[in-house]
Amino acid sequence: MHNKLVIIPTYNEKENIADIIAAVFALEGNFHVLVIDDGSPDGTADIVKGLQEKEAVRLHLLQRAGKLGLGTAYLMGFKWALEHDYDYVFEMDADFSHNPADLLRLYKACAEDGADMAVGSRYCNGVSVVDWPMSRIVMSYFASSYVRYMLGIKVYDTTAGFVCYSRKVLGTIDLDAVKMKGYGFQIEMKYTACKLGFKLQEVPIIFVNRQKGTSKMSGGIFGEAFWGVMGLRFRRIKPRA
Repeated sequence: MHNKLVIIPTYNEKENIADIIAAVFALEGNFHVLVIDDGSPDGTADIVKGLQEKEAVRLHLLQRAGKLGLGTAYLMGFKWALEHDYDYVFEMDADFSHNPADLLRLYKACAEDGADMAVGSRYCNGVSVVDWPMSRIVMSYFASSYVRYMLGIKVYDTTAGFVCYSRKVLGTIDLDAVKMKGYGFQIEMKYTACKLGFKLQEVPIIFVNRQKGTSKMSGGIFGEAFWGVMGLRFRRIKPRA
């Protein structure tokens, strides 16, 4: 059986964190969870510590001093996963915008269907987003279209944050060379994997806007992604030495 780790970055997710962990652990396949908390003042990390008393083997926690960026959280998690011999590593939000049951479909795409990296895609079968304002849907959809055009990659949901990586992908990418730290990180990882010759497969999902807690999105996040894409076009992508 493959070792599988779901990385969940958190900042003020006390309303969701216990339920999302329970939902992942209820799945078949013995998924483990790594929560990376950016100093949540609402006590998110304390909730995770309480849960670890019953799930010491499957539940892990890394704490950081403050909000250091989504990308840096995932990069820390990827390195931790490689050090602890996980075969498949997943990105997932804490707020149930990603359905935990879809982890099984992403895993299947890699473990059985031959993908090196599986992307939970909102846009590969039209637009599959629930309860987002139309303005945000339009911004997100056309941002992905812009990235696809500028970088020439055949991925419809380039900004997706629901992803399964094989160990081979994470072990080949030079994680220390990843530059974008916000949501542009998602674009950079997909582009880098494509340029290194890995097979990406999009798995259609339905993305549901959070029901509890507060969104962490901001205009600056999209700005980094927009300008960062231009820089990616001219960057030489090399595997880790």
